[in-house]
Amino acid sequence: MDQDTDPRRRERYLQLLRAQSPEDRLRKAGALTRAVRQLATAGIRQAFPLADEAEIRVRLAERLYGREVAARLFGSHPALRG
Repeated sequence: MDQDTDPRRRERYLQLLRAQSPEDRLRKAGALTRAVRQLATAGIRQAFPLADEAEIRVRLAERLYGREVAARLFGSHPALRG
C-alpha cells in the first residue's frame, strides 16, 4: 500500500480505520479471513476437481499454514506427498 497509494489517500484510509470500534475492526478482519479461506478453497477445488472434502481440508491447511503444520494436523495424508 505504501508504494502505490497516494499519501493523502493512505492517511484518509488510516483515519477511517482508527475511527472504527475494535468490534467493527475485528468483525471486518473475520470477514476478510473467511473470504480468503473461500477463495483458497475454490482454487483447490478447481485444481483438484476429484478431491473429497478431507483432501480439500488437508490442502487448505497446507496452503494457509504450510506443509509442516498440515502434516502435524493430518499425518501422512496422500495429499501431502510429492
